[in-house]
Amino acid sequence: MICAGHKRGGEKLKRIVYVFSNGILRRKGNTLAFEVEGERIKYLPIEDISSIIVFGEVDFNKKFLELISQKEILLHYFNYYGYYMGTFYPREHYNSGYMILRQAEHYLDESKRMAIALAFEEGAVRNIRQVLKYYANRGRGVGGIIERIESLAMSNQHCNSISELMAIEGNIRECYYTAFDAIVNKPEFQFGERSRRPPQNYMNALISFGNSILYTTVLAEIYKTHLDPRIGYLHTTNYRRFSLNLDVAEIFKPILVDRVIFSLIAHGSITTKSFIEETEGVFLNDKGRKTFIEEIDKRLGTTIKHRPTGRNVSYRRLIRMELYKLEKHLMGEEPYAPFIAQW
Repeated sequence: MICAGHKRGGEKLKRIVYVFSNGILRRKGNTLAFEVEGERIKYLPIEDISSIIVFGEVDFNKKFLELISQKEILLHYFNYYGYYMGTFYPREHYNSGYMILRQAEHYLDESKRMAIALAFEEGAVRNIRQVLKYYANRGRGVGGIIERIESLAMSNQHCNSISELMAIEGNIRECYYTAFDAIVNKPEFQFGERSRRPPQNYMNALISFGNSILYTTVLAEIYKTHLDPRIGYLHTTNYRRFSLNLDVAEIFKPILVDRVIFSLIAHGSITTKSFIEETEGVFLNDKGRKTFIEEIDKRLGTTIKHRPTGRNVSYRRLIRMELYKLEKHLMGEEPYAPFIAQW
């Protein structure tokens, strides 16, 4: 089965195609076809697709890869448990030597790197605070947590290294996660403590899956800019293939992934029946993944008033605009300031 995003509002958005079934992705002339044994072939208009996310056991060949490379379509694939495994990242059409040099310059200069990393962290913390204030205004007992996070955030300006900044970021996240139980208020979704690879309970499974989807979404937007995703600032550039998408995702996790999680649980769209429990850990089943993806896709397509421009833009477009702001910073045109939600 394939679940796809759509165009929304007056903004032209290409679709993200999600493949859950086992089958074959082929090139049919100048379009794509998905074949499942015993079912009719599903044709996918290639001009409407921005990226493909594969969860099922899917085969494809060189001709298929050639076509999606020509059309600048990214292919992300996840394993049986919903872990992100990798991305087919076509040859960059927009990368420039000039921008790569500017990125490297700002990474190698500690003060320049710290300035960008601090901005990413400021965006993450302020959006965390906005989420908590939203629920505090609705009677959730998270006021004390907001105060602790604000106190921890004040330490950011005194950091002398990225490692110190990351340590404070970890403490802020740990503090933030203690608010989840009060926000959700359902015993079966108790947070406990953060666990990854594998997640050990339902809430951790939702966070891990949602974050992975956001990482691929940001990566797809980076591909459409002059930026190189391998050079990040908050997350160290090392043997990891991509790091800039992890940086930018920190700003949007609270207002996209976390708000989607809270909404799905509150409305009963995700229940304990949406998971599989194995010795390796707890994971969303296919139905749970589809439900989550439908909601986050809808959220990404939601438009809000963008105050600096006065235009209505989608959250997906906001991610791209964030990258354009970073480009301007790297070129010395305008200092980078992170997006902060206003609600």
